Amino acid sequence: MEVIRTAVAFRGLTDGWREAGATVGLVPTMGSLHLGHVALIRRARAIADEVAVSIFVNPRQFEDPADLARYPRDEPADLAVCEREGVGAVWAPPDDEVYPPGLELPVPDPGPVGAIFEGAARPAHLEGVLTVVHRLFDVAGPCRACFGNKDAQQLFLVRRMVRDLLLPVEIEAVATVREPDGLAVSSRNVRLSDEERAQAGCLFLALSEAAALARAGERDASVLIATMAREIGATPLASLDYASVVDEQTFEPVRTLEGPARALVAARFPHARLLDNLPLPEPDP
Repeated sequence: MEVIRTAVAFRGLTDGWREAGATVGLVPTMGSLHLGHVALIRRARAIADEVAVSIFVNPRQFEDPADLARYPRDEPADLAVCEREGVGAVWAPPDDEVYPPGLELPVPDPGPVGAIFEGAARPAHLEGVLTVVHRLFDVAGPCRACFGNKDAQQLFLVRRMVRDLLLPVEIEAVATVREPDGLAVSSRNVRLSDEERAQAGCLFLALSEAAALARAGERDASVLIATMAREIGATPLASLDYASVVDEQTFEPVRTLEGPARALVAARFPHARLLDNLPLPEPDP
């Protein structure tokens, strides 16, 4: 496995793979690799001949410098995971290789979808995500890139960016990996105290209750939203950020379920902010 620091060397490697006839699988990460990332790597290996992982904690998607400083980093452990999973190369660049001084990089506009949910809770966050992902795609070249479903709004915006800008990238969505109680695996989970961790399953419970109502035939989104808010609101250490139901095709909030839809929740605990989502099933016949 090669560990690469510069953009030029990384592009040279992926170009070499493509020139040899191989397809390139890409797994963008901010490090602190966990089972969710392993699922992305394994999916990339299944759909591509060669796999590269990027490890870069993107400063442009953090509004709070303290949050950026606290973000967990353990490159030796991350590299060990990548090697064990058969990754061909890891791009772990310093900041100035991703954002070269004097180089004006494209800043994709997330539009109205970028101003709601995560965009409202964390201004400029999604713009920062799209900026770094666009840069990564530009450096990596034509590839098949794997993203997790847990960050559904981010995934929607990345897909739209690829489509609108005609980028030579195929986006592959990978199912959320969960703990036994349903909590979505996340790098931020390590911040939770034991008591917080015991209560964090409320997000998945809230989503599951909304899914059960949809399966039973409930089409009024406000009923599903109230159910999710009630479940999280009854959890002592959780403070609800938002609960919503969106159209899968537009990511806009809906009042009535008339097609594929997704339930979203985000909540703050004393030591971490968590988010999750579930697709809502069609009613049972």
